[in-house]
Amino acid sequence: MRSNIDRKFLHWLGVVAITLVCIAVQAKSEWLLKYPDTLVVPLADWLNTIMDWIVRNFNWFFQGISWVLQWPIWAAQQVLNGVPWSVSVFLFCVVAYAASGWRLALFTLASTLYMVVIGYWEESMNSLALVTISVPLAILVGFAFGVWGFYSDRAERAIMPTLDVLQTVPAFAYLLPILMLFGFGTVVGLIASVLYAFPPMVRNTIVGLRGVPPSVIESGLMSGATPRQLFWQVRVPSSHKQILLGVNQTTMASLSMVIIASIIGGTSDIGWAVLSTIRKAQFGESLLVGMVIALMAMVIDRVTAGLAQRSGVYEPDEKSTLERYRILIIAVMGATLFFTLSKVFILFSDWPRELVWSPAQTMNDALTYLIVNFRAQIETIKTSSFFFVMLPTKIGLQGAVSPFTWGFELTMAHKVVYAAGMAALSLWCAMRGRTTAGIVVLLSAVFLYYGLSNIPWPAVILVFGVAGWKIGGPTLCLGTVLGLGFLVVTGNWAEAMLSVYLCGIAATLSFLFGTTVGIWAAHNDRVSAFVRPINDTMQTMPLFVILIPFVMVFKIGEFTGLLAIMAYAFVPAIRYAEHGLRNLPANVIEAGNMMGATKRQLLWQVKIPLALPVMLLGLNQTIMYAIAMLVIAALVGTNGLEQIVYIGLSDGDFGVGIIAGLGMAIIAIIADRMTQGWSKKRQAELGLGTQ
Repeated sequence: MRSNIDRKFLHWLGVVAITLVCIAVQAKSEWLLKYPDTLVVPLADWLNTIMDWIVRNFNWFFQGISWVLQWPIWAAQQVLNGVPWSVSVFLFCVVAYAASGWRLALFTLASTLYMVVIGYWEESMNSLALVTISVPLAILVGFAFGVWGFYSDRAERAIMPTLDVLQTVPAFAYLLPILMLFGFGTVVGLIASVLYAFPPMVRNTIVGLRGVPPSVIESGLMSGATPRQLFWQVRVPSSHKQILLGVNQTTMASLSMVIIASIIGGTSDIGWAVLSTIRKAQFGESLLVGMVIALMAMVIDRVTAGLAQRSGVYEPDEKSTLERYRILIIAVMGATLFFTLSKVFILFSDWPRELVWSPAQTMNDALTYLIVNFRAQIETIKTSSFFFVMLPTKIGLQGAVSPFTWGFELTMAHKVVYAAGMAALSLWCAMRGRTTAGIVVLLSAVFLYYGLSNIPWPAVILVFGVAGWKIGGPTLCLGTVLGLGFLVVTGNWAEAMLSVYLCGIAATLSFLFGTTVGIWAAHNDRVSAFVRPINDTMQTMPLFVILIPFVMVFKIGEFTGLLAIMAYAFVPAIRYAEHGLRNLPANVIEAGNMMGATKRQLLWQVKIPLALPVMLLGLNQTIMYAIAMLVIAALVGTNGLEQIVYIGLSDGDFGVGIIAGLGMAIIAIIADRMTQGWSKKRQAELGLGTQ
């Protein structure tokens, strides 16, 4: 039997044995479960001292920057609100047509008219003003750092971890230092948007510049180009598509910060409108206003993506002047016409209040009807999920199973059957060559029985450290151990495990649901067409808005937070699963068909194994999205690092907030590195290149 079991499985048996020993002795050694308070490093106090010194000595400098940045935002707002809505709508449609044709132009027309008709045009333009300033700044900063990282390996080694932290630390965590340095106002939202939005530009700039073929560089050198000419006239034009993709992602990231920025911006924009309706628990109103940001994001996404695709299209020189400037001529003539109409007819300048359309009350009534008439079913779903899924994961079966919750009490017979059954299933998987499955069963059995919050911290660090070693070697192992050790020595271990527990359940369920839908969409064009706008809406809908229906239906609590996280995190799993299955090599599929494989065999034995590396990247993004939504879920009663981040912002405690935010970033980075490493291992095993 031993010869049939992979040595890796035996290593994990040793890890499980050590874990069980730690659990057995933790009653006598309390430090195994709770790190001693006397050994906690007061890093939060040190950071507060440093921040106070910076504010005292350099407040004049940051206030000066704030004063300078106020002017372009004010100017953009004046321009966008000063132009009649009919002129702006026409020009937006012209840009959309130039980017991607009539379909996008019609979608842009419908989207912008929606903003007008529901009465939020001015707020929409104020939000767009913030985007029009923050995006160019983020692009310039990102491009500069990308170029620096491209030319300097040392700089890249410093830049990449910084980008990881900026993209994984919750926005609430670094809103506080920005607020302390720059004061309350729109500029704070601008700076927060730039910090959050520039990392994609850095990454795409480096990837694009490195992707220029050597033959193109050699041609430039042979033509006598100077280093500056080689960069601006050869490298940048050759990598423009990848760079424009960075522009697209930077724009979308900036839009996603609109609501967060409005918390401290105080501007009459869409973000503030959403927050106002949320505070009043107005489901219909908040959803209608949230759709404005979703539609704005979709239009900008499609336009920037279309411009990126058209940037490489060859334009023949023999075109006449009229043909070359046709779009510009149409824009000028149309804008002049609508401007003239706005002076004659008030309707084309200011949309009358009596024509504002809002189905908000109908939506509120429908939700109220659902809550009143299906209260029993809602409570059953909530209590069943909490007692049978969430509580066992949190405190373990040993604490969750009771006559009150499960209808019986765990006896020695139950425990023996559970242990023997899980051990037998794990051993069976290992003997059949499915080592990874056997390991997962073994570890899940231990964690499920004792609960994530009751496993001694040295054992958890050991498990994830060994996992890092197996997946990514000593570097990932060391990074994982140091990262988790940071959570221990700063006194945030217990809260970190609560965050991991909730985020872990949400990411797992989201990945299973999203992958199932993605597989269906990959084999059915109608399903794919139906799912795409839903994905777009869920990814661009403000995170706060996603909370509202769940809060109103299920009230405050961890279950509500779980559903809100899942509603945001399932989208990447759908997209990556569909993308991976739709882009498999055609010859492999043909070979499977020629061998007489049924549709089910082709799916499970050919397609899914080959698409698994891409699906694992979907798991990576699902985890990232879950962590991003986790801090928003703190508003509905979750307890963990996310709650500490929110408390730090509310109390003005920079040190506490930033340490908890860094803790969440550490969890996100560890998950990112492990899922990416797992994906690369699968690609290597299958003989595939990077997808």
